[in-house]
Amino acid sequence: QVACIEVVEAYVERIKEVNPLINAVVKDRFEEALREARQVDKLLLEGPGDDCLEEKFPLLGVPITVKEAFSLYGMPNTSGLVNRRNVIATSDATVVSRLKQAGAIPLGVTNCSELCMWYESSNRVYGRTNNPYDLQRIVGGSSGGEGSVLAAAGSVIGVGSDIGGSIRMPAFFNGVFGHKPTTGVVPNDGQFPNAHGVRTSYLCTGPMCRYAEDLEPVLRVMAGPGVSKLKLNEKVSLEKIKFHCMDHDGGSIFVSPVDKEILQAQKKVVEHLESDLGIQVQRVAIHKMKYSFQIWSAMMSSKDSKGQEAERFTDLLGDHGKPVWPLWELMKWLMGMSSHTLPAIALGLTEKLVNLNLSGKAKLVSMGKSLQEEMEALLGPDGVLLYPSHPTIAPKHHSPICMPFNFAYTAIFNVLGLPVTQCPLGLSSEGLPLGIQLVAAAYNDHLTLAVARYLEKAFGGWVLPGKV
Repeated sequence: QVACIEVVEAYVERIKEVNPLINAVVKDRFEEALREARQVDKLLLEGPGDDCLEEKFPLLGVPITVKEAFSLYGMPNTSGLVNRRNVIATSDATVVSRLKQAGAIPLGVTNCSELCMWYESSNRVYGRTNNPYDLQRIVGGSSGGEGSVLAAAGSVIGVGSDIGGSIRMPAFFNGVFGHKPTTGVVPNDGQFPNAHGVRTSYLCTGPMCRYAEDLEPVLRVMAGPGVSKLKLNEKVSLEKIKFHCMDHDGGSIFVSPVDKEILQAQKKVVEHLESDLGIQVQRVAIHKMKYSFQIWSAMMSSKDSKGQEAERFTDLLGDHGKPVWPLWELMKWLMGMSSHTLPAIALGLTEKLVNLNLSGKAKLVSMGKSLQEEMEALLGPDGVLLYPSHPTIAPKHHSPICMPFNFAYTAIFNVLGLPVTQCPLGLSSEGLPLGIQLVAAAYNDHLTLAVARYLEKAFGGWVLPGKV
């Protein structure tokens, strides 16, 4: 119906319009994208029948954006680290390559937090990204630039990664869909920092988008041959899903209480499922979820099966250069002289504390394994858990430093290896996005994706910022 060049031009214009306000796209490749769009139109004009092209290039001509932590040929790949500011990618990350081969057209790379380990996307290389619903609010991290540009209708699909909620938090704060696949299905190659040791079991690469129906085709392309492990061809009967609901983590002292409006939105989902599908949603209280942050921290810093230590964050900050001393960096930061952000320095300082109590850490790792078994038994082959995406609606800039562990609501599912879809649920009284996490047992991604499509129809999905 429309030429590819028209589509790409429209998205390029949209980014130019919104980016001065949100600072989501940190480096564009508009000229190359327009050239690629013309090639797509030429191919369509000269090429074989539509069916053949659709099979070969399922994402032909679709504009995408990529988190700057991923290699995209010719684009910067700093992950917000000042001493990497001259690093330019000379190849494509595996998922980026697969998306390009499927016909997608990258428009540019988007902002993230320093070294992708904080839930506000701000760094000393590119500055801060703002929420399109309220510029004074955070976009979440670390795939915050993706969440922001998607919400502002500047891209169709985003490439994100998630080791503690880095796809789902930005998707929640910006009112879009984000899917953390079952661990080990989508390759993580070609991003910096990449996971090593035990963390390879927790880091996930996945899709972010405005529309629920786009998650599955993008996931298929990202997963490549690994997609056979997921049951995406299985038809899902929503009436046969066993739904479970948990309103909060049980009251962790490290985490904020869940906002009333988030609880109300979740209650509306339960009521709708029960009345529309004629089912009973089972309320559950999983005691160990109260220790989500402690379990995630202990498991993230534990040794892998070969006894290999997890990579230290302070080593990553140095990036093969001089060692970074967090206390010295804090002194420099107080004088405005550090090239690192305060959250990165704070993480460097707290990293040492985790390893002080080794017996306590071992208990928490054991608790995590036990929680994983409990969760898999609860969900089984046909279960979906409804759980808040975050305890608060998008907070104001800088305020996460006061409640640094709120990401535990998403992080726990990384160490449990479960597939999770973040689903938007309209806007709060302040016009900020609401949402919910849909969780299933390992390799049951098809269940959460089906429920996300259903809830999008029932609750409206993504809402254009400023449309209220």
